[in-house]
Amino acid sequence: MSRNHGVALAASLAAALTLLSLPASADEAKEKCWGVALKGQNDCAAGPGTTCAGTSKVDYQGNSWKLVPAGSCATMQTPFGPGSLMPIKRPA
Repeated sequence: MSRNHGVALAASLAAALTLLSLPASADEAKEKCWGVALKGQNDCAAGPGTTCAGTSKVDYQGNSWKLVPAGSCATMQTPFGPGSLMPIKRPA
């Protein structure tokens, strides 16, 4: 093996090891937080009669969620209290 091949192999191995240490996707460091999205700004699941992203009808709708950094949902405050990792029942 020539010296250039050895250097290229070492560089490839180092790059592969670096990639293995990164998360597989950005979503791994996020969680669904229910009841924190403003009207029309949810990421998905906005209840019956809606399709998905951007379909929440009111601010802080309990059956719509937003992706937030993992571990931050319970500390996000709304006028109704903190966000939740599960859907929230709120009056319409």
